[in-house]
Amino acid sequence: MHLDVQDLRNFYYRSTLGRAAQKAVRDQLLELWPSVKGMTVTGFGFAVPLLRPYLAEARRVTGLMPSPQGVMPWPAGMQNVSVLCEETLWPIETGHVDRLVMMHGLETCESPSDLLSEAYRVLGPGGKAVFVVPHRAGLWSRSDNTPFGFGRPYSTGQLEAQLRDHGFMPERHRTTLYQPPSHKRFWRKTGAVWESIGKTVSPVMSGGVLIVEASKRVHAPTGTGLREAVRKPLAVLAPKPEVAPV
Repeated sequence: MHLDVQDLRNFYYRSTLGRAAQKAVRDQLLELWPSVKGMTVTGFGFAVPLLRPYLAEARRVTGLMPSPQGVMPWPAGMQNVSVLCEETLWPIETGHVDRLVMMHGLETCESPSDLLSEAYRVLGPGGKAVFVVPHRAGLWSRSDNTPFGFGRPYSTGQLEAQLRDHGFMPERHRTTLYQPPSHKRFWRKTGAVWESIGKTVSPVMSGGVLIVEASKRVHAPTGTGLREAVRKPLAVLAPKPEVAPV
């Protein structure tokens, strides 16, 4: 089930709960990727709230938004970089992305396998991706007050297994959004405190959002190649055969 782009925009940009969620997730992303200087950065789903810090130093930033969700211009007051696309057919050449951020994309996609294959295709060698999904054990996946209450929630093991099946190598994972998914003033004023407590006692408290960083796994080439051509590379060091006198 896809949320409408207008609902996502209203949550992240026009509600205090949404702005708190945006900050908590974006802070984790910046810890994972503090610099993307000269890189091509792409977001899929509704990842644009996380990408603004990268606009100044990245070589190119693109926000892909799936057609069932809809698209909105972004960033406000600047040249638009958001693009409407099919979920599993992105208008990006193979291997041209250095960093990929996916939020509100995987858990709502009708064909997550095809979506991950497309993400693998556009990443270049050494490319990395961050997947932001509802955490199965967290409160946010059980609440309709936020976009993380829709779609399929994941556990760490489930997401990492799915990524490995599609050529990704999970490297780091984080959880965030320990604050309750409530619009009430008390929870909003104490949100930063809950995030700080959650990071300290994370095995006890389950964050509402799971963040997994994975790299593109490139398999070694197979075939004959040089190994067949140089079957005995040290043969030149072997003693010369004796030549019988004439």
